[in-house]
Amino acid sequence: MRIGMQINYAGGFTESVADVVELEKAGLDIVFVPEAYSFDAVSQLGYLAARTERVGIASGILQLYTRTPTLTAMTAAGLDYVSNGRFTLGIGASGPQVIEGFHGVRYDAPLGRTREIVEICRQVWRRERVVHEGRYYKIPLPAEEGTGLGKPLKLINHPVRERIPIINAAIGPKNVALTAEIAEGWQPIFFHPEKAAEVWGDALAEGKAKRDPALGALDVSVMVPVAIGEDVAGLVDYVRPMVALYVGGMGARGKNFYNELACRYGYEAEAKQIQDLYLDGKKEEAAAAVPADLLNAMSLVGPREHVKERLAAFAEAGVTTLQITPLEPGTQRRAELVRELRDLLT
Repeated sequence: MRIGMQINYAGGFTESVADVVELEKAGLDIVFVPEAYSFDAVSQLGYLAARTERVGIASGILQLYTRTPTLTAMTAAGLDYVSNGRFTLGIGASGPQVIEGFHGVRYDAPLGRTREIVEICRQVWRRERVVHEGRYYKIPLPAEEGTGLGKPLKLINHPVRERIPIINAAIGPKNVALTAEIAEGWQPIFFHPEKAAEVWGDALAEGKAKRDPALGALDVSVMVPVAIGEDVAGLVDYVRPMVALYVGGMGARGKNFYNELACRYGYEAEAKQIQDLYLDGKKEEAAAAVPADLLNAMSLVGPREHVKERLAAFAEAGVTTLQITPLEPGTQRRAELVRELRDLLT
């Protein structure tokens, strides 16, 4: 199981990279840089590549709608080049609140667009002349839709790799099935090991039945809050505001993917309460309403033996990469956590 970490996109990026330099020495395997309505991820990934030597770097995630498929492929190839083959392309649909509210782009057909973007990226990386006749993307643009002067082109540069790993962020059954079919990796959110098979098992099986063996086994990359010790149980409460934000505020009533996931986990009443409170502006009350058993299930917080048991549960549920969120402050303590996790996994 790989140990990774997601960098906070809300601020303090350069300080976080300084941490990563030390965490790399402690055995950190991969770092994910998100992109919400924050600084762009690409400039930060380039900076991260320059400051590190071994650790993998990944976008976590680049949104489907904010770049053309070929630009996404070019960007991935460029980041793979400056990092000497250490880049993983994380993509995802995000949601209407960000795509339409911040970017002013219509949010539609996430499944169809994901499939076509993956196909186009791999075509670019193979340095083929890009020709794509899809429902959502046409390359070159047909004469009747443009000037008629477009022609198939191939990437000028030679990529470090002709197939850069792709991770897709997905929680809906159809998107999870698509991910298991076409991507190297899958990134769910709020992963509950004991309920994962019930919620996603059928979708994963459906996708894997169509999967090209050349893609290898599906990498399952999950975000996990971490604190190890005899007196750290209360630190899991630091995760409450983030869960409340997603379950309660990332979307609207009747259209919130994360709220729907909480319902599929069996927390229908709690999910409704969190959303009602959050949308009424009662964010602290919404955070307090997040079920403790959900927080504990999706976290690695507690004494070493407890954490070891929870690691086994994540492994049993198919997790292959942990994106840890250290809940204890300080670079030295974070490095110790990486070493402790590595020791517990061996």
